[in-house]
Amino acid sequence: MKCPFCSAADTKVIDSRPADDNSSIRRRRQCEICGKRFTTYEKLETMPLMVIKKDESRENYDRAKIESGVLHSCHKRPVSTQQIDALIDSIENQIFNMEEKEVPTSVIGELVMDKLKDLDEVAYVRFASVYREFKDIGTFMEELGKLLKK
Repeated sequence: MKCPFCSAADTKVIDSRPADDNSSIRRRRQCEICGKRFTTYEKLETMPLMVIKKDESRENYDRAKIESGVLHSCHKRPVSTQQIDALIDSIENQIFNMEEKEVPTSVIGELVMDKLKDLDEVAYVRFASVYREFKDIGTFMEELGKLLKK
């Protein structure tokens, strides 16, 4: 494991424990060169999940893509990184528990929006505006109206 601070290859594990979701191992590591500490998570690798994109092309599932979208949506919102990790873990659990090994991006996008709606409504609207490609303020207002009805 390379150190994220100095890129040295010499790191040691100083603590291991199950992560909060019990589906991974949390490891606390320390760099032998610069002495800085960082955390890694180890998960069981299963058969790769394929994502079917809007243009029907297929690519391997990438957690970082969901993480990036959620982080942008939650920017300057009162949402902790722990809440974001829990949200993404919950989405992944749903995706990986599906029978299919090929999942359309629309399914993943809807799962993200459902979870964000419960977590932070502003983050939800931000994500939805990009995901659903709002073309004008009218579309934006329709989505806000749906939120206000609930």
